[in-house]
Amino acid sequence: MPRRPVSLGGGFNLFWAGQTVSTVGDRVTVFVVPTLMIFVLHASALQVGVVAMAQYLGIPLLGPVAGVLVDRWDKRWTMLVCDLVRLVAVAVVPLAYWLDRLSTPLLFGCVAVISGATIFFNVGYLVAVPAVVPERHLVRAYSRLEGSGSVSEVAGPSIAAGLYSALGVAALLVDAASYLVSAVCFRAMPPWGERTVATGSVLERLTAGFRLNWADPVLRRVVIAAVTLNCGGPVFVTVLPVLAYRGLGLSVGAFGAAMSVAAVGALAGAVVAPRISERLGTGRTLAWALLLHCLVGLGVLAAPALPAAPVIAVTMGCYGFFMSCINVCSAPTRQSRMSAQNQGVMHAAFRTVTWGVIPLAALAGGLAVTLLTGPLGILDATRAVMAGGTLLAACSFLAAVRIQPLLDAAARAKAPAAGTVPAPADSAS
Repeated sequence: MPRRPVSLGGGFNLFWAGQTVSTVGDRVTVFVVPTLMIFVLHASALQVGVVAMAQYLGIPLLGPVAGVLVDRWDKRWTMLVCDLVRLVAVAVVPLAYWLDRLSTPLLFGCVAVISGATIFFNVGYLVAVPAVVPERHLVRAYSRLEGSGSVSEVAGPSIAAGLYSALGVAALLVDAASYLVSAVCFRAMPPWGERTVATGSVLERLTAGFRLNWADPVLRRVVIAAVTLNCGGPVFVTVLPVLAYRGLGLSVGAFGAAMSVAAVGALAGAVVAPRISERLGTGRTLAWALLLHCLVGLGVLAAPALPAAPVIAVTMGCYGFFMSCINVCSAPTRQSRMSAQNQGVMHAAFRTVTWGVIPLAALAGGLAVTLLTGPLGILDATRAVMAGGTLLAACSFLAAVRIQPLLDAAARAKAPAAGTVPAPADSAS
């Protein structure tokens, strides 16, 4: 008889439903904004990189304080308000278009506001899961969240391409509505997550978050690996639409279909990651997923020698598969090393350091393509920049490869020492 999926509780199911709907909307915005810039505003690769930078700009500015504040606030209401703020920021874009006020600076501002609200939301998100799910089910919970996110990514680009073709900029209203659904789900959840009453000033709590990440040998290696990954990975992602639309001449529909096919790989990764983790260990799975996630990105160089849309679909499918494995393993690894009282500041400091480099990487990707387009042409410029970012990100494996031995040593230290219980006198030899 097939086993029924383990129930993780009604609170988690509401959280899961809200996140799934919101993620579908997110995929619409992530797809539509660069498409608008390229086809409506005729933006350069540098301008696309600048707006991509805004998506992560708030991390170094708000990330440190977010963990301290979320710890002290009602976490459920914090996430609900963040959803409503993002709803308004997304809705401003189609309104500005209809009023003939749409511009790159306005898109930059709206994306920056969404980024700021998302920072607070994500800290609450990472605290929410261990608050509503038993520790023994954390990997399973993150697998389900990653799986639903991958399903959203499968459907998202095709939905976005279809909505953009039918509605134009009004497609962004789908994302706005998704934030409303997410907020309703949080409102329906029972209260969870106690406010942390911590001694010390805000500055002391901020520094404690960074210190906790660096003092623990496992967390330190995860931080170094994530920083290295995020120095190169955003270059690849930022330049991809420029390569697809301008370098390879794909239509909006073809690129959307390719990205939807690619997301099937991310879904498969979310499904099998817990099994791989059980067999290889969480740390070992994380390390090898980091390496393979980066190296498969080089597959994009096969276009245009091979048909562009299938190349992007297959490459990004493998890319997403290993990214799902990374996401499923990373958070439980970090949460296992930290007490509940310090989860908020630990996650906020981690995101500040590791995501703080993403704006610079996105900007560098757009700038590099702009500088290289003259001597190389747009196709070769985008291919060279994406390959360079991918190889840089692959170095993250070097920091992560020692995580599993550290986790094994910690597990042995927790286990009862061998030989402490004397054997019965009449036991067989």
